[in-house]
Amino acid sequence: MLRSRSGSKVQLILLLFPLFALSCQKGDSGKVYRYNGKMNVDGRTRTYILNLPPDYYDTSGIPLVIALHGFGGSASQCEADYGITDKANAENFIVVYPDGVYGPRGLGSWNAGACCPVAQTENVDDVHFISALIDQLVDNYKVDPKKVYVAGMSNGAMMAYTLACDLSDKIAAITSVSGTLMVTSPCLPSREVPILHIHSALDVKVPYAGGIGMGNHYFTPVDSAMGVWTALDSCDTPPLVTENTGYTFTEWKDHNGKVAIDLYLTQDGGHSWPGGLKPRDKADPPSTAINATDLLWDFFQRHSLP
Repeated sequence: MLRSRSGSKVQLILLLFPLFALSCQKGDSGKVYRYNGKMNVDGRTRTYILNLPPDYYDTSGIPLVIALHGFGGSASQCEADYGITDKANAENFIVVYPDGVYGPRGLGSWNAGACCPVAQTENVDDVHFISALIDQLVDNYKVDPKKVYVAGMSNGAMMAYTLACDLSDKIAAITSVSGTLMVTSPCLPSREVPILHIHSALDVKVPYAGGIGMGNHYFTPVDSAMGVWTALDSCDTPPLVTENTGYTFTEWKDHNGKVAIDLYLTQDGGHSWPGGLKPRDKADPPSTAINATDLLWDFFQRHSLP
C-alpha cells in the first residue's frame, strides 16, 4: 500500500500553539475568524488556512468543508480561485484549505494512490494528515462531526476519492472536480458515501474517458470510477439522465431512494473549476454552464453521517 489507513499507529504530534501564533485576522469585535495553522504529522510540518464564518461565535454545530487544491496548486490558490470562502461566509459553514506536500519545483501534491509526485513517490500518508486535521478541528472548533465534507480539484479530487474510501466514518460526502478514482488498494468504505462528480468533456489533462493526460500519467475513466461507486453505494437502479443547456446531469439513487451519486458533465470549460477563476493565464477556461461551488454546497446540505 502507498499509505496507511486512518488507524495508523504512526506517532502524531499536534503543535497547537502555532495555530494561534501564526498570522490571524480579527473582526471589529476582536474575535478571530481566520487562522494560518500548522501541524506536525508523521515527521512533516503540514499547513492549512482556516476560515470561520461571520456567525461562528453565535452558532454551534457548524458544517466543515475541507477544500483540496489540485496538482501544482496551494491552499491560498484554492481559496483565491474557487469562491468557497465567500460561499462559506454566506451559508455559515467552516472551510479549511490544507496544503499538500511541495516538491523541489514548489508544486503541491496529494498522495491519491497512483497520483501524484512528490506526495506519491515519497509515500506521504495524506489520509493520516486529513484524519488528524479533522480530529483537531472537531476538538477545537464548533464543527458538527456528522457534517464534515471534502471537495477537491484535479489531484485534490483524486484525494477526495481516496478519503471516501479510507475515512468514510469521518466524511459525510465528497465532491470531485476534474478528477477520478486513482487508488491502488481496494476501496473499502465502511458505509455508503454520497458522491458529487463534476467534469468537462473537453478536459485533456484528466480525460473524462480516461487515458494519458497531464504529466504523461494514465488516468482511470470516470465511467469506471462511477461503476465502482454505484456498486459501493448500492445504486442498483438505472440512472436518470437529463440533458441541459451546456451540460448533462446523471443521477444514481441507492436502494433507499436517496440520492447517492450526482454527475455533471459540461460541454465547455476544460480542466478547471466551473464558475471559478483561471489560476494562471495558460490554464483552461472554467465552464460557465454550472457553478461548482454552489453545486457542492447544495449537495453537501442533503447529506450527513448517520
